[in-house]
Amino acid sequence: MSAAVIDPQATSSLPLRNEPVQARSTARLAALLDAAASVVDDIGYERLTTAMVAEKAGASIGTVYRYFPDRIAVLQALGARNLDRVLHSVHDELIDERHENWLDALSSAFGLLVESFRNEPGFRSLRVGDVIDIRPRAGERTFNSLVSEKLLDGLVSRYGIADTPEARFAFETAVEVSDALAARAFVFDPQGDPAFLEAGRNVVYMMLAGHFGAVEGVSVSS
Repeated sequence: MSAAVIDPQATSSLPLRNEPVQARSTARLAALLDAAASVVDDIGYERLTTAMVAEKAGASIGTVYRYFPDRIAVLQALGARNLDRVLHSVHDELIDERHENWLDALSSAFGLLVESFRNEPGFRSLRVGDVIDIRPRAGERTFNSLVSEKLLDGLVSRYGIADTPEARFAFETAVEVSDALAARAFVFDPQGDPAFLEAGRNVVYMMLAGHFGAVEGVSVSS
C-alpha cells in the first residue's frame, strides 16, 4: 500500500497525547502502531495491552504513554491508520481508467480490501475500527460510512452514476454487508473462505444494480 497520511476528518477525535511533528517522532509512532498491529494479529484486539505494545516495539512503557493515554487510544489510532490506507488504495483503484464499468471497478476495489485482510497485520480483527464499541460514540458516523462516502464519490465521478439519497443508502448498506461477509470469510481461513467472498460480491451486485445499472453479460451465481 502507498504511504498514508491520517485523514483529519476521520481521526480528529483520537486522543493522542502528542502529535508527532518530527520525522523521528513520526517513525516512533509508526513503530508503536506496527507493534500493536502485530499483537492484534496474534491474539485479537480485545486482549491487547499497552505493555504488550511496548514489549513488541522494544520500547519503554513510558514511550507508549507519551502518545497514547490507554490501550483504547492505541486501537483507535491503528483503526484510523487502517481506514486511511483503505481509502487511499481503494479510491485510486475505483477511478483507474482500465475499468470499463462500475462493477469491474468495485470488484477490483473489493479485491484490494481482501488483500488487506490477508496481508495487513491486525486487519482481520480490527478492520477500520468500528468494532471498538465505545459509548457514547465520538461522532455521528461510523468509519464504514466514511469509506462508503469516499468510494461512492469516486464511482459517481468516474462513471456518472446518479447521486441520490437512495443510491447512497444502498451503497452504504452494501459496504456494511460486504464488510461483514469478508470478516466471516477470514474467521477460520487466513486466505479467506472463497464461498463467503463470492457471496459478498454477488450480494453487493444485486443490491446496487437497480441504482447503478445492470452490467451486460453479468449473471449472479446462486
